[in-house]
Amino acid sequence: MKVKSQVPQPAFAAGQVWRMEGVTCHIGQVGKTLVNYKLLKDNVVRAPNSLGNQVMLAKHLQAKGAVLVQA
Repeated sequence: MKVKSQVPQPAFAAGQVWRMEGVTCHIGQVGKTLVNYKLLKDNVVRAPNSLGNQVMLAKHLQAKGAVLVQA
């Protein structure tokens, strides 16, 4: 039996900032299953709000190698 040793991602909370290559993700509001967030590319002042599933956003951040900058 193989055991995967993964570092668990912290739970989403309002005000978190996740940094990826060329993109920053700002977490707005967090509900039971949905997350309100903004994906900002570098040198962009305004970006639209997005609403997505927590599981979907966690998979996206993990696939892009996101690092939690500010909690």
